[in-house]
Formats: sequence, structure tokens, C-alpha cells
Amino acid sequence: MKIFSWIYTIWCAFWFLVVFLLLYPIVYVALQKENWKPIAHYCNRIWGKIFFFMIGQPVKVSYEVALDPKRAYVFCANHFSYIDIAMMGVVVKNYFAFMGKSSVKKVPLFGYMFTKLHIQVDRAAKDSRIKALTRSIKALKAGRSIMIFPEGGIHSTNFPEMVQPFKDGAFSMAIENQVPIVPISLLDNYKMMPDVLIKWHKLRVIVHKPIETTGMTKADMDTLKKQVYDVIQPTLNKYKAD
Repeated sequence: MKIFSWIYTIWCAFWFLVVFLLLYPIVYVALQKENWKPIAHYCNRIWGKIFFFMIGQPVKVSYEVALDPKRAYVFCANHFSYIDIAMMGVVVKNYFAFMGKSSVKKVPLFGYMFTKLHIQVDRAAKDSRIKALTRSIKALKAGRSIMIFPEGGIHSTNFPEMVQPFKDGAFSMAIENQVPIVPISLLDNYKMMPDVLIKWHKLRVIVHKPIETTGMTKADMDTLKKQVYDVIQPTLNKYKAD
């Protein structure tokens, strides 16, 4: 019944905000110096873990291979639900920066954290996209991973079918820096939060083995996009009915 979905949604929102506010003083201090920012990132991981635990939805993450926690990767996941962002801190153990919409900076407190810790992009402004790509490349060169949703937002109208074509950003920066792309399949998030209401559902994630970009050039971008799509989409299809 819809009333239970509303009650559960309010319960989830409560814990989302409470855990965030409890950790925010530490996050705020950690954001004041560049070499302290990994502490803020770790607090976000704790935030995600506590949140999913308190709402009774543990996340089962399967890794096809062990990733090097000190190596830079470009992580690419399907994006069907607003819960995807909160989950990434639970799934990805590497120190990473999100590449996300600049509109997030308008959200009180959260916007400040996002602006300081992650990379904003206004897709309507070409200079913003260029600046965001430059910052992402700089982060990769410094050994920090990038997390990006290559669909460019929640655009699918036929879950779990991803929107094509993928945006260039993730693939361009991976090729330029010759770092691996790691496809991630978020199997159930759209079943938990298909719209503004949240429903209980088992949550599973598969972190696939990295796709190496060594030796690739910009001419290989479409091939790389297809490789990532051909890893994630069949996985989503396989678990669609579960």
C-alpha cells in the first residue's frame, strides 16, 4: 500500500539527514585543507554505510576482481535512481571525486560539501564542461579516481535499459590518462526508489573487472563506450526479474 511507502520514505529521509548532520562538523573541518579531504570522503563512506544499515537495506557488493585501493580508476555505473549517489560511497573503496550536476551546490550544507569535495558540471555551458573535464584529468593525474554516470543523468524511460549514446567525458579522460575504466552494475536501486517514494528491496551491486585503456586513443572512444555498455547492460538484463 502507498501509505507504507510514504512512512518508509519518511523513515529513510530521517536517517539520511540525521547521519549527515552528525558527521557534518567533521566533514566541514576536513574540507578546509586539500590534504584533509580524504577524511571528508571517508566520512561520506561512513554516512552511506550507517544510512543503509539503519533503513534495513544492507548492500551486497560483488567484486569480480580485487581493485588496487591506491590506483586511479574511472568508475562508470548505470544511473536509474537518486539513491545511486549515496550508494557509491559504500561500493567504491578508492578515494574518488564525483563528476555531477552543478545544481547540487544549491542544496544547503550538502551543496557546500559537494562543491569542495567533488567536481561540478553545468551541461548547458560548454566552458563548464571543459573546466570539469580539466579538473577530472588533474585529479586522475594526482592518483584520485573519478566516479561518473555516463548516461549524463537519470534519462531512461524503460528501466533497466540504459540511455545511449553515453556522454564522452568518462571515456575521454580515461583514454587521455591511460587509466582503466571500471564498469559498475547497480542492479536494484531503481526497484527501491523508482521515483520519490522508497520501497524496501534487496540491494545488489556488481563491480566488474577493469577495462584497460593502455594504448587507446580518442579514435577508440566509441569502442570503449561499447565495451562498457556490453558489460553493464547484459548484467542488468540478467537480474531484471529478481
